[in-house]
Amino acid sequence: MSTANMLHEPHRLIGRPVRDTVSGRTGVLRAIAPDGDAPNPVAWLSPAGGGKEWTAPPQAIEPVEASAASSYAGGRH
Repeated sequence: MSTANMLHEPHRLIGRPVRDTVSGRTGVLRAIAPDGDAPNPVAWLSPAGGGKEWTAPPQAIEPVEASAASSYAGGRH
């Protein structure tokens, strides 16, 4: 099944470490997609070492620099 069928939107940071500027947490961007019946898509993030996903507004994510990405391995931020 293509991601278009799942209502996912393309984003240059999918699969890369990002910071959620709303919560301050750092994780891996998994998708930009709807959350239930909400009218706008959200960013789906997960801790790098695994754990519970969370959502954030897409405009609240920013890339994590390579040096900072190695310091959060294990999802402890």
